[in-house]
Amino acid sequence: MDKKFGDKLSALDPRFRKKIQDLFESMNESVSMLYEVATHDEKTGLYNNKFFETLLDMEIEKAKRGKQKLSLIIIDIDFFKKINDTYGHMKADELLKTLADVTTKNARKSDIVARFGGEEFIILLPETGLEKAKRFSSKLRNLIHSDKILKKHKVTVSGGITQFRNKDSDNKKKFKERADKALYEAKENGRDNFVAVR
Repeated sequence: MDKKFGDKLSALDPRFRKKIQDLFESMNESVSMLYEVATHDEKTGLYNNKFFETLLDMEIEKAKRGKQKLSLIIIDIDFFKKINDTYGHMKADELLKTLADVTTKNARKSDIVARFGGEEFIILLPETGLEKAKRFSSKLRNLIHSDKILKKHKVTVSGGITQFRNKDSDNKKKFKERADKALYEAKENGRDNFVAVR
């Protein structure tokens, strides 16, 4: 609330002033809720894919301008259909949320974690080269293996890692395609592992 409006508000009868303040608080809460719904996935609490795409565009531009490193990881839960069939959709959703929590706990504040698809998550690591991204994925894999809930339900993930090339020939589409190709390779190589491509 700006100062001019605050001055006008303070000149009102206290009963009206209280009603207007309550109305503004209610509007602010509504705007916050709308923002949350528009930008976050309801099952995991992660950013949704649509909002992630906007953030990805911004981070690619920052990386290009500042010649900074930028890495991308796509992870996919291994045999998720089997998990769904064995434990049901409610338990599968709970496991998605647990995996989201484990992933965000491993991430820095500057990292961007989003739900990419059904059982796929996507992680953007600003100012991070391929070697650091590989270390991040190794740590994440160990955390997944040691989490009590994920371990109990034998949840493992496969992942593809790549780094933005910072050349005119590279772009968002190619960047994501490389990570996706690496993910496919990780699945072909027996799952429960990460593959990195330059």
